[in-house]
Amino acid sequence: MTEEPEVITRKTGQVGRITLNRPKALNALTHGMCLTMIEALEAWREDDAVQAVVVDGAGEKGFCAGGDILKLHNSGKAGDDQAWLFWRDEYRLNTLIYHYPKPYVALIDGITMGGGVGVSVHGSHRVAGDRTMFAMPETGIGFHPDVGGAFFLPRLAGEIGTWMGLTGARLKAADSVAAGLATHYCPSSQYDELVAALESADLSDEDALEVLLEEFSGDPGDSELGLTRGLIDAAFAGDSFEEIASRIAAAGDSWSAKQAKVMASKSPTALKLTLACLRRGGDLAFEDVMRQDLRVSSWCLKGVDFYEGVRAVIIDKDHAPKWSPAAIGEVDDAWIETAFDTLDDDHEMTFLGE
Repeated sequence: MTEEPEVITRKTGQVGRITLNRPKALNALTHGMCLTMIEALEAWREDDAVQAVVVDGAGEKGFCAGGDILKLHNSGKAGDDQAWLFWRDEYRLNTLIYHYPKPYVALIDGITMGGGVGVSVHGSHRVAGDRTMFAMPETGIGFHPDVGGAFFLPRLAGEIGTWMGLTGARLKAADSVAAGLATHYCPSSQYDELVAALESADLSDEDALEVLLEEFSGDPGDSELGLTRGLIDAAFAGDSFEEIASRIAAAGDSWSAKQAKVMASKSPTALKLTLACLRRGGDLAFEDVMRQDLRVSSWCLKGVDFYEGVRAVIIDKDHAPKWSPAAIGEVDDAWIETAFDTLDDDHEMTFLGE
């Protein structure tokens, strides 16, 4: 029996179609999937018959839930280069999408986290559906919001990105649209019709795609960000995590108490590391953020919390990680700074075409 490919690529009508095809794993990315996407996107970039790219995920639960975290964990434990190779090519893919010269339409219906964010948010169009659940939850496994998180999160309005990066907040369709993470909304029941319309439309006119997407748009409902935006901006400002945590603890309202409880469950090291990444990333070009991501991801393999987070969430599933250090006050700022050190010549980030 022939196994289904992990990524299905094909040209249909005017578009290049990419379907992430690991529905049982919520379409989590493997190294091979990244390479297949790079190959297809490079070919279609020069193909005049392809006017746009449409990316979706198989199944109804997930667009893409992230990367294959267990393989990264095992690679770090083994001390080989498999994790680095994956990140290098995943980040090259993110960069290719960011600079892609043709419309890139990601249909982010379902769980869209981590690596799934990387193959969607950097494209020109992101269409949320009724099942959209958008998040960067990496601090919960002792990691940082990579795949360009340090680029797009600081560029969201106010401190929405800081809040998302530190707490792993999960945004549904309405909040995703309100935050600018999704450019459009389409009811999940109309996704098939939308794809068929994209395949048959003449998208050579730069306005045609926008008109078509608007035809399928609906009302995603009210966004909770309208109620919490002021609280988010007040709570998550500043470069010191200790000051953010102190401000939230002193606020005394139920929303702040919830944020404090959520962050208390996260890796203290990952919290301080993530804030440092976001503050640096706000002033960096995209390629420099991706270089930073590779340095920081590689650094995480040298520590303790990434392995403990994966154990607690994915391996043993007891959701009771024992972080080390266990408290924010025990995390050495000078140690966090070493995460940004340049890698050796064989492991520094290079890009497509370099």
